[in-house]
Amino acid sequence: MKIVAKTDRGHVRETNQDAYAVGEFSDEVVWAVVCDGMGGAAGGNIASALAVKVISDKINASYREKMRDMSIKNMLDSALTAANIEVYDMADAKPELHGMGTTVVCAIVRDNQAFIAHAGDSRAYVLSDGNINQITTDHSMVQDLLSRGKITDEQAAKHPNKNIITRAVGVDKSIEIDFDQIDLDDNSTLLLCSDGLSNYVTNEEIVDLMSDGKHYAFADRLVQKANENGGGDNITVVVISK
Repeated sequence: MKIVAKTDRGHVRETNQDAYAVGEFSDEVVWAVVCDGMGGAAGGNIASALAVKVISDKINASYREKMRDMSIKNMLDSALTAANIEVYDMADAKPELHGMGTTVVCAIVRDNQAFIAHAGDSRAYVLSDGNINQITTDHSMVQDLLSRGKITDEQAAKHPNKNIITRAVGVDKSIEIDFDQIDLDDNSTLLLCSDGLSNYVTNEEIVDLMSDGKHYAFADRLVQKANENGGGDNITVVVISK
C-alpha cells in the first residue's frame, strides 16, 4: 500500500482548519482520517485537531489482525463517536469555543476492501481505469436540495449555501455516522479530501491529474490545482493505492 497526503492553507483563509493523519499496520492494512474544522479560527483548528487525535488513537488502540468486517465497522463508529463527545464537551466547557465542530471522513483499507465512515461534506472517492466514483454523500443543505430534485447539479455547484453542512462532529451530544464498505480492484485508488479540493477541482481534473500512475505526485498535483483554481478554502488530500 502507498499513501501520500498533503494539507494547505489555500490562498484566502488566514489559518488552516483542516487536519489529517495516516497510518499502517503490520499486515499491510492502512488507515487515514481527514477533518475540516469550523467555528472560527481557534475553534475550527481545535475541533479538527482534537477529532483527528481521538480517532487516530482509537484506531491504533483497537485494531487487531484478522478483525471481522463488522468489528471494523464498530471500531470506526466508536472512534467517531468518541471524537464527537470530546469535541462537544470541550466546546460546552469553554464559551469561546461554543459552536465549533468538524467534518470527518475516515477509511481503513484491507486487502481489496475499504471501510469508510463519514459525517459532513469531506469526501471519499474511488478512481479506477479512468473513472471516478464519489463514495460518500455530503451531509449538507445543498445535497439535501439536490437529492429532493429541487436543484440541478449545475445549480448545486454554484449555490450560495454550499458551505452549510447538516451533520458534523462535536455540534450535538450524539452523532449519526454513515458507513460504506466497498470492493477495490488492483487498479483502484482511494481519495479522501476536504471540500477545499472538491469545491475547486472538477472530477475530470482529478482523473486527469491522477491518470499517469505517478502516485507520489498525486497529493501535490491536486493541492496545486485547487490553488490554481482559486484556493478559496483549506485543502487536504490523502491518496491510498496499491
